[in-house]
Amino acid sequence: MPFTAALIGGGASLLGGLIGGNSAKRAAQTQADAQLKAAQLAADEARFRPVGVTTRFGQSNFTTDPTTGRVTGAGYTLTPEMKAMQDRFLGLAGGGLTQAEGAQQQFAPLQGAAQGLFNLGQQYIAQSPQEAAQQYMAKQQELLAPSRERQYGALQNQLFQTGRGGLSVGATGARPSGAAGLGASNPETEAYYNALAQQDAQLAAQAMQAGQQQTAFGAGLFGTGGNLLTQGYQGQAGALAPYQAYLSGATGLENLGQQPLEIGSALGGRNANTAGSNALLQGGMSAAQSNYAANAYNPFATALTGFSQNPAFRNMTGSGAQAAFSQTRLGGSGFGTGLAYGNQDLGGFI
Repeated sequence: MPFTAALIGGGASLLGGLIGGNSAKRAAQTQADAQLKAAQLAADEARFRPVGVTTRFGQSNFTTDPTTGRVTGAGYTLTPEMKAMQDRFLGLAGGGLTQAEGAQQQFAPLQGAAQGLFNLGQQYIAQSPQEAAQQYMAKQQELLAPSRERQYGALQNQLFQTGRGGLSVGATGARPSGAAGLGASNPETEAYYNALAQQDAQLAAQAMQAGQQQTAFGAGLFGTGGNLLTQGYQGQAGALAPYQAYLSGATGLENLGQQPLEIGSALGGRNANTAGSNALLQGGMSAAQSNYAANAYNPFATALTGFSQNPAFRNMTGSGAQAAFSQTRLGGSGFGTGLAYGNQDLGGFI
């Protein structure tokens, strides 16, 4: 009989557990559905809801999915007046771009002139200032040589006519240091050579200055050529100015037409109720959690489980039942009842 009692108690406990488990499963599913619904409501409350806007320059265009309500497209449309102005700007921009394309050819002469100045400047600075001075001095003396020869011939003729051709004064002998003395000459010849020496000294100073000026002039030619190139590049860049101005006018109108889209998007962002969405989500989650305990409770399963664990039930199905049944008319031993010894039934041993 103790085996039978255990079997009955275990069965009741198992049945109560199965019923309670099914109730808990259904409660968990109900809780999950409630949480999902709360999340869907919260997401819908926080959804971006654009607002259509129309201005003097254009209007916004939003398209939504009729099933989900989600935004599937966004755009804007210029008013007919703005669109016509924009087309005119773009037409002018095309002409400006064509003009800019011909600017390189128009400013090509400046590039050629600049290259010529570079070549000429290279020739001038090929010599050092000293070399240029020597060349200047040699050329000046070459130019003066014929006139000096004529002056010297006239001086000799004058001395001969006056009978002073052989007169010479101012000669000095050799000095103790070994240096040569002064040569003898008449006053007119001495004055002539002194004038030549003074003239050569002036030419030497001018030659040095001329050499420096030649180098500076060559460098200046490079600077002038560079300026011409810069003017050419600036002219080509400036040729783009009309095109850029026309294009800027077209894009400016485009920006004016785009304002309704931006305003509608901004208003749509404000329509997204984040605080309300969070409140819906938190409230739904809390309600689902609260309902879980109530949905998971099954009084029948609880009663079965409690019944199987009741001491009175165990006593009734255990030794107390044996003792009570042994006093029945079936006999004091209860043989054949399966109650007397717990393992006998109809006189057979199990």
